[in-house]
Amino acid sequence: MSAVWLHVGQCGNQIGQEWWSFIADRAGPNCPSDRYPFVSSDGKLAAICVDSEPKVVRKGQTQVKNGCFRDSNLIFEKEGCGSNWAYGYHGPPSQKESGLRQRVMESLRKEIERRDCYSGTVLFHSLSGGTGAGLGARLCEDIRDEYPVGYILTVSVAPHKAGESPLQHYNNLLCLSALQRSADGILLVCNDQVMNQVLSPLNRGGAISTSHQPQASMSVMNTHIASCLAGLLYPVRSLRTASGISLGLEPWELIRSVCPVPAAKFLQSSQASTRGVIPWESLASSTLKAVPRHSSSGTSYCSTAVLAVARGDQSGSFQHNLNHVLQKLKQGHHCPSWNPFPIDYWTDPQDVVNAGPSSHSLTVCSNHSSVVDFLQQVNERAQEMFKAGAYLHWYRRYSCEDLEFLQAFETVDGVIAEYLKQG
Repeated sequence: MSAVWLHVGQCGNQIGQEWWSFIADRAGPNCPSDRYPFVSSDGKLAAICVDSEPKVVRKGQTQVKNGCFRDSNLIFEKEGCGSNWAYGYHGPPSQKESGLRQRVMESLRKEIERRDCYSGTVLFHSLSGGTGAGLGARLCEDIRDEYPVGYILTVSVAPHKAGESPLQHYNNLLCLSALQRSADGILLVCNDQVMNQVLSPLNRGGAISTSHQPQASMSVMNTHIASCLAGLLYPVRSLRTASGISLGLEPWELIRSVCPVPAAKFLQSSQASTRGVIPWESLASSTLKAVPRHSSSGTSYCSTAVLAVARGDQSGSFQHNLNHVLQKLKQGHHCPSWNPFPIDYWTDPQDVVNAGPSSHSLTVCSNHSSVVDFLQQVNERAQEMFKAGAYLHWYRRYSCEDLEFLQAFETVDGVIAEYLKQG
């Protein structure tokens, strides 16, 4: 049950570099049972790196250990997409069969044929960049059309609220709409939340709200994102075969566990770790610190489904405290009564998140209704710009008509309504 790992745009490739460095450290030649979900039969990573500029992709080739990337899977052009979703999605007018999108789909086809059993694609990208958002959304649609039986899980990075580009609200809107139509699960990573989590030890758990707070480097943030992904997607003992080989079920079981309603597929993650004594309930409490309880209007949030992944449980203490831990998570996430099985869990005796003696980690993925705040913010700001006609000529230049915006508004409004209904 194998995946192909697709990294699109600068953000998707930078996170991918951290992810594959992590995998190379944990699933090296001495761990063949852990390598299966990530490599093809010839030992090369089942990964494709694509960008409209060469810099990040070339850097990734030198950073990944042992030269395990396939050269033909490093795909790039010579100039970027100008942070324009329409350019990345529709491509320049002169682009034909030799275009970036066609080359990626050809590499994907070959990589799928190398896998003994293709189950789906994991896509890393950003919501705001021209390549990550535009090309990423188009590839997601193409993969759904060409391989309708396979799953699609996206790792989608949202920009800072303070702004990274004047076009980011349009890009966010159009990309989110496309993902809602094509992906099975969208693991949403918000840069502001990641920065808060990375800096929480410095801020004693408080939120970062002033310009005087310390800033985290992009590398530190990417490392944190890769750590959370490893907590969720690295092979676990409870999903292995009787022979101890991992089939790479984790991405697809994640979707099955936390996406009970196809119309609501936006996921969030939090992670806590420790060394020494195993206070699983304390780790559960730590993960809940990052979970908002109420909206600014006082409305209570809820999680339709939650997955907890406990790593480092060599003594079986997590199983011993299972009911207490799951009850704490269920209450903290305010799970609705209509879901009879709101919480799932996986366990593994080894903690790959913090490799070392007596280390333990708990990574929690939830389908949490607080995503409504982000979706409403994107919708409202894009609506204001659209009504004012701001920057629309940049999109019309690349065949993006007003109808696409109107359809995107309707799609995102539908997602918001679905989450509000489930609460």
